[in-house]
Amino acid sequence: MADYNTPLDESDEAHQKVYGQEKHEGKLSHELIAGAASFEAMKAWEDRQRKEGKSVKHSFAKEAISGIVGSQIDRLVETKGLDAMDAHKAKKHAEENAHEMYNEHYGRHGEEYDPSRYARHERFEGR
Repeated sequence: MADYNTPLDESDEAHQKVYGQEKHEGKLSHELIAGAASFEAMKAWEDRQRKEGKSVKHSFAKEAISGIVGSQIDRLVETKGLDAMDAHKAKKHAEENAHEMYNEHYGRHGEEYDPSRYARHERFEGR
């Protein structure tokens, strides 16, 4: 593994902090919420694509991931008590982060993502 934290590494750590809480304890930053939501969205998309086994254009993948990010942010806003401004910041940050994670792991492999040709990111294993 690299000597530095990638966006996926940082988002995984945020995911563990946010989704691992049984109840809301204190105010969570929009950055932490964004990291958690973007990791959850990437993992959900990855799981679905691997199950279906279809290749998709990168642009479609990013749109789909943005939709999942939005639903995760809405869910976290409801359960973790973010205000409207933090929710807006978290959604924007999460979309940018998810796209960066996607590009980091899948974007350099031609014009499409094909789950049969590329391995899952190690952070998604066993989760």
